[in-house]
Amino acid sequence: MSALPSTPLRDGLVRSTLPQRDRSVPAAADVLAPHRVTEHGDPRGPVLLLAHGFGGGQAAWSRLLPHFPDHRVITFDHLGSGSTDVSQFDHERHATLTGYAEDVLDVCAALGPVDVTFVGHSVSSMIGLLAAVAEPERFASLVLVAPSPRYVDDPATDYVGGFSQEDVTELLASLDSNYYAWSAAMAPVVMGTPQSPELGGELTESFLGTHPDAARTFAGAIFLSDSRAVLPHVSAPVLVLQCRHDALAPEAVGEATADALPAGELVRLEATGHCPHISAPAETSAAIYRFLGALEARRAGGGSAFPPGRTGG
Repeated sequence: MSALPSTPLRDGLVRSTLPQRDRSVPAAADVLAPHRVTEHGDPRGPVLLLAHGFGGGQAAWSRLLPHFPDHRVITFDHLGSGSTDVSQFDHERHATLTGYAEDVLDVCAALGPVDVTFVGHSVSSMIGLLAAVAEPERFASLVLVAPSPRYVDDPATDYVGGFSQEDVTELLASLDSNYYAWSAAMAPVVMGTPQSPELGGELTESFLGTHPDAARTFAGAIFLSDSRAVLPHVSAPVLVLQCRHDALAPEAVGEATADALPAGELVRLEATGHCPHISAPAETSAAIYRFLGALEARRAGGGSAFPPGRTGG
């Protein structure tokens, strides 16, 4: 496989955060089974690859799946999450988001030469962007559901991530001290739907089903990451879905993310909280359909795939 051209991204500070294109790719069977890869919908339809967030598994997409019967929808579990075998979780590999991005690229390779629309929730948004920068030919477009490229505020650049360094240190210490108590307290806050407390309870159960050791490593990779330098190098069209009253990804984060993407488009949902694919699947799917439909119309008309006023590069 030919090497990617030299760019400031690959030559600079974030070079080590990208998956390596010349790495060995495992056999399909060694990828599909461990990640519990599952296909839904029409096998002849356009491909959607759905990647869940922290403390969940592919079951988190169950309410969204019925809205895409004409797509070939592929779900999977990140190693250490869902129904995966925790003994296959590599703490060193998954101590940064790069390891998860390599897993996504392995899944894509196992699926064969298909144009994928990647739909990532929360941390998987950044995992998808890392994968798309490393191997852009695999990704037709991306949908980022409640994304954040950096959770910690950065006063030096006026970036508002929503958390101070002290907040994150305390959060990770609390998780490390008692993951189960932390999960019971955090999950309803993350869901952010006090009008539907049963959804918070559902997410709590999902958090509690994640192995604490894997959760600690994943949480560290998430809350200590900074993917902002990757955003300008994403060539594919990207939809950013921003919720109201999101405790993890404030509106300013969604705006900054979309602005930094060469072909970014921001859609503000009426849904509240951090998990609109669970709490508002109809609104979430409608936004995705509009995005994909607009891309198809522009391509069919011979126009740019980028939103009006945006250009790739």
